[in-house]
Amino acid sequence: MSVVYSCHIFDNQPHDLSDGPMKYMKSINLFKELLKPNAIRKERLLGLDVGDKYVGLAVSDVHNEIASPLSVLLRKKTNMDLMATDFQSWRELKSCLAISLKIAIQVKLFVDDISKTGKLDNVTYTFWDECFTSKNVELLLKPLNLHPVQSKTIMDKFAAVGILQGYLDSMNRTSVDQNMELSAD
Repeated sequence: MSVVYSCHIFDNQPHDLSDGPMKYMKSINLFKELLKPNAIRKERLLGLDVGDKYVGLAVSDVHNEIASPLSVLLRKKTNMDLMATDFQSWRELKSCLAISLKIAIQVKLFVDDISKTGKLDNVTYTFWDECFTSKNVELLLKPLNLHPVQSKTIMDKFAAVGILQGYLDSMNRTSVDQNMELSAD
């Protein structure tokens, strides 16, 4: 329960990111857009765990119920154009419509930098509180005694999965609740 409340608090904060070609949407509005009945094809979400050095990626299934790990990218100011190109190809291959991000200053900078490439026009995104996903994954991996490099890669991927899965669970639960209210009327 606390995850849902803490995440929705961020929707009420103003975000000064709508000036670029990428479009910010509130979490629930983005998900409603995905569920529109007139959609030609089912869209999938791309989840990002943006860190100082790496960006973990996860993708949702076509029903937007389950998040799966996708990749980890090295984050540098000099490779934003390359990252934007990668996102473009995944949007086409994976039918990704949006980016789900954790809240942090580094994330705002990342969105600004990736937006400046001009390669992600018409991409809609929202922010999502990470709710300690990296720490949870770290605690799960600790008993496995993995090599630090392998552990970091896995942690970044699965932190992105945790962020995206939290978003999907909350939005699906909200959609079910709203449908139940409508049928009760």
